[in-house]
Amino acid sequence: MSDSTHLWMRHEARLTERRAPLTPQDAARLVAAGVRITVEESAQRAFPLADYAAAGCATAPTGSWHEQAPDDAYVLGLKELPAGPGAPALRHRHIYFGHAYKGQAGARELLARFTAGGGALLDMEYLTDDSGRRVAAFGYWAGYVGAALAVLHHRRALTAPLRPTGRPALDALLAAGSASDTATALVIGALGRCGRGACDALVQAGLEPTRWDLPETRALDRAALLGHDLLVNTVLTTTPVPPFLTKADLDEPARCLSLLSDVTCDVTSDCNVLPVYDETTTWDAPVRTLRDGERPLDLIAIDNLPSLLPVEASTAFSAELAPQLLRLAEWDGVWARALHCYRTAVEAQETPLAL
Repeated sequence: MSDSTHLWMRHEARLTERRAPLTPQDAARLVAAGVRITVEESAQRAFPLADYAAAGCATAPTGSWHEQAPDDAYVLGLKELPAGPGAPALRHRHIYFGHAYKGQAGARELLARFTAGGGALLDMEYLTDDSGRRVAAFGYWAGYVGAALAVLHHRRALTAPLRPTGRPALDALLAAGSASDTATALVIGALGRCGRGACDALVQAGLEPTRWDLPETRALDRAALLGHDLLVNTVLTTTPVPPFLTKADLDEPARCLSLLSDVTCDVTSDCNVLPVYDETTTWDAPVRTLRDGERPLDLIAIDNLPSLLPVEASTAFSAELAPQLLRLAEWDGVWARALHCYRTAVEAQETPLAL
């Protein structure tokens, strides 16, 4: 690792984001290996700024990366950058979940900001090993929380607005109503990180889920799907596939399904496997009604679920990401593939979008 490598961890603009891509403990290891790290102040981050300073990191004011971060710094974050009219061109190399490679809303505008500024997006979703498996992911905790919220809403124990918590407190809530709960639950994508988390949460709640993965989705039994009370979708695909549910399915007279928890939240993409809703839900309003009347159907689709367990989720993610950050200066393997994905996405834009 070159001692000139500089990571600048930014404050998250989203008010409900409590996670950090790098914990103080892992930051200390990187600093000891020669990485320069600057951490912005953040009143909402689950880890105090003082802990980063004690780990040997420099500190900076909230949101100062655009003006103060050196051109050669890697700006490290998690969720979206501030956007809208007047949003500046992006000259740095950014590492975060950009959600811009599958035609999502705002993707063209974001990529145009990078091309205008000469920067690059190293999207965390596309940090993969030689076999194509992601090297760092929040999937387990996204699935865990997505299933937990589904159970709590089903039991009428979910209160809004949602607040961050820890796993012991969440598990206690799940266990509290397990004795009398006879709901049937289905997890699609059960063998992946996210699916395993969802299944573990359901078991904690006293529910043994039906577990579907690739074989079941290739020849999907829609009647069986609709015959469950709860559905937790954890499937993320990068290519369009036949949907698991359609709006017509929601009006099927034999439908038992009363709650859909879509952990993936790929709502604005052509790769969306659940095109039955057009807007995610929020911490303030976590549940949306898709069908009411005698056979109601509710939706939970929150796109930063792991932030509700910020310490556990950040600790697991940082442990996976930190070894990759040590290899940034090598510009091969994981990082070369991420840069290739960015360049491919830019080239795929038929007409450049002027800022």
